[in-house]
Amino acid sequence: MTPLQAATRETFWTIGPVGKAAFYWLAAVAILVFLYGVYARFAAYARGSADPRDRLSDLPKRVVTATKTVLANENQFDGDVYTGVMHTFVLWGFLTLLVATTILGFDIDVYRPIAGESFWVGDFYLAYQFVVDAFGLLFVVGVGMAMARRYRAREGRLWGKHTSFEDDAFVWTLFALGVGGFVVQALGIVGQPARADETVSFIGMAMATGMEAAGLTPGGAAAIYGVVWWSHSLLAFAFIAWIPYAKPFHMISSFANVVARDEQAGARLPNVPADLDHTNAESLDDFTWKELMDGDACTKCGRCTDACPADTVGRNLDPRNVILDLKAYRESVSDDPVAGSGGGPVATDGGTAASDGGTVPIVADEGGVIDAESMESCMSCMACMDACPVDIEHLTSFTKMNRQLVDEGAVDSNLQGVFQDVMGKGNTFGESQSARGDWADDLDDVDVPDAREESVEYLWYVGDYPSFDDRNKKVARALARLFDEADVSFGILFDDEKTDGNDIRRIGEEFLYLELAGHHVETFADCEFEQIVCTDPHSYNTIKNEYPEVDFAEFADDPMMPFDREDPWNPDGEVDVSHWTQVVEELVDAGRLDLSGDELDYTVTYHDPCHLGRYNDEYEAPRQLIEATGAELYEMPRSRDDSFCCGGGGGGLWTEHEEEVKPSEERLREAVEDTDAGAAIEKFVVACPMCTTMFEDGRKTGDFEDDVEIVDVAELLIEAVEA
Repeated sequence: MTPLQAATRETFWTIGPVGKAAFYWLAAVAILVFLYGVYARFAAYARGSADPRDRLSDLPKRVVTATKTVLANENQFDGDVYTGVMHTFVLWGFLTLLVATTILGFDIDVYRPIAGESFWVGDFYLAYQFVVDAFGLLFVVGVGMAMARRYRAREGRLWGKHTSFEDDAFVWTLFALGVGGFVVQALGIVGQPARADETVSFIGMAMATGMEAAGLTPGGAAAIYGVVWWSHSLLAFAFIAWIPYAKPFHMISSFANVVARDEQAGARLPNVPADLDHTNAESLDDFTWKELMDGDACTKCGRCTDACPADTVGRNLDPRNVILDLKAYRESVSDDPVAGSGGGPVATDGGTAASDGGTVPIVADEGGVIDAESMESCMSCMACMDACPVDIEHLTSFTKMNRQLVDEGAVDSNLQGVFQDVMGKGNTFGESQSARGDWADDLDDVDVPDAREESVEYLWYVGDYPSFDDRNKKVARALARLFDEADVSFGILFDDEKTDGNDIRRIGEEFLYLELAGHHVETFADCEFEQIVCTDPHSYNTIKNEYPEVDFAEFADDPMMPFDREDPWNPDGEVDVSHWTQVVEELVDAGRLDLSGDELDYTVTYHDPCHLGRYNDEYEAPRQLIEATGAELYEMPRSRDDSFCCGGGGGGLWTEHEEEVKPSEERLREAVEDTDAGAAIEKFVVACPMCTTMFEDGRKTGDFEDDVEIVDVAELLIEAVEA
């Protein structure tokens, strides 16, 4: 047998029988502490309220999908290549070292006693050593990259009021484990002459050469090997036992969070029972097990806060702190030794609140776990959720807290006025519903039929702003002309169309939303049409994604609900609901608008509306329509799923905030300063009436009136058609 064929090494070199027994005993203790901690964590989630979503349906498929997502580091690479590479090195290095340790344990404790020999020899051993060194190196490099980013500036998104000693301990422990493993290996190579030709262990061999050059002898290596080996082993056992009790637990909870994710979270909010029990946020008992797990899944990376437009413009909202404040409060009032291991709750003023047995209000103007102003600052844009690498569903928890504020009457007075207008008039403008179709009076050459009286191809849900706002009436008229030019049959609901309820719901007025949904689905049922077409992405989102979710039967006996319906509406998607850009893009492709693609020569940029883009993944239809006009489109740095919110969502259209700069002003600045075309941008193109309103305001307040014009895609398109 050649030396290579016999290649192997002694696992417990210089460690005697007593030391070996102590090693196994400590390993068992560490594993038991780990298992108890994991059990206690998940048992704590089970004490959360039931989740209205079936998050564990088709569990094998969910696990496979989550495994693919995690192993590929898809979310980490999104928008941050450095973090993607770093996390890939750490994850794959850690998993490989874990698998390697498991293989060695199996050989020593199972295979050898049964077979009487070891498989950890020869070619297998050499391949094993090479792989361990290669991935161990990646692991150390990855941890080093993490440390460089964390400590280079000691500021930025990795640092905040929840940054603590456990963050430092986590990264330094990983680094010590990675480097320590190589030190143990190098000492073994120096002290065991039989391993002198083990060149496959290239990192260990290089370190051993350095140690020998520094004067270390085989005898010296043997003398200190036990101390270093035990130091490394004890650190590894301590880390294993520590995992469920601090930040390292995210390695488990993050994966579980991805498994339990709702692919449409945010775009469709959870249904509520008729009695509204556990739909608000009066106490921790009102949060579901998934919402509790969100807190433990958070890695404190700060991506959500970095992406949040409210935080960017100086509003009092830090999405990461909201999630971690809730977690800290839960830990402070929990009687579970695991759940309560993370320190006291962090109060909204940045100080540490004392445990109070759970009597502090979850959300309040003063003295709550979460500041009410933080929730009022949220634009419901879903940028935080899109940026989160572990699929935390911020908006679900935020809406729960908004419902609590509405239930207490503790909302902005402007919002109270909006609620009153919708309840009394059916629209957010407080205008008479009989005037809802008056925008069409100026269409002398186009007839706008009543969809309640005749069969139409498109049942056009116009929306509040195109119906009542003078600026957006121009958009409605442009779209009506487009439908007419394409010779399609369309009609509107006139005074039977009310506010869609999308933003009403996200502000927290759940019952009012239910009334609006019930009214509209009953109205739809009385009409004959092929598909519903919406002007506003907000209307498009709630009619498409949320109306089918309403359990009308649960509210059938509620005298407060002005609808008589028990069956769900459109549960299987048999009614097609579209944004107008999607159907008009099809009309353009079919040649129904007779565009040649060179009618206009403007230089433009396009703003992705949150409810069309992030909510519903529609990015191409508006762009294809812009390009069909001949206009030259330049993208802003923050575009598509990274689009920066106009500030109008989540009630922002109706409220005023203390902020350094308005979101609409920041977005317009980006258009004319950061876009490749720069000051050459002539038109800022939008596809949402709320965006039009916000940007027209920002154009004035930000002094951009001479720099750029706000136009809707429909206005650009009708200009091209009529050119």
